[in-house]
Amino acid sequence: MSLRLNLLLFLLTFSLTACNKEAKQSPLKSSRDASLCQFSAGDCIKQVGDTQLKFNLSPVSAPSEKPLTLTLSSTLPITNVNLRLEGRDMFMGIIPVKMQQSDDTTYIGNFVYGSCSSGYMVWRGFVSFSLNGQDHTVIVDFLADDNG
Repeated sequence: MSLRLNLLLFLLTFSLTACNKEAKQSPLKSSRDASLCQFSAGDCIKQVGDTQLKFNLSPVSAPSEKPLTLTLSSTLPITNVNLRLEGRDMFMGIIPVKMQQSDDTTYIGNFVYGSCSSGYMVWRGFVSFSLNGQDHTVIVDFLADDNG
């Protein structure tokens, strides 16, 4: 019994030493990663040949577990627009987003995604479409719960 008690005391003492004031926590990753779309700064723009695609998310902070609206506008007419969301760095399931055509160059989709306990969740949107009879795919990465 005393061996178990000594082992328990050792483990408790060892685990408490990491909680002193000098222990440094690693900082959270910055949402200013240049590879991510920054919807709070304006439209996210992707170029496919001579065609420019603009992605707009509302609300711009991309909150988890809240309804979101993505608007896709292109400079030329596109067809067969499909969107699916996946976690870029971790599996969070596959979220299909039904895109509704508003006009020849505009599509709108609504979706909700779950929250991540890590505090840093990057979502990746795979946007496929046809342009002048050719199929294309564009990737759009953005940070969930991006408060600037």
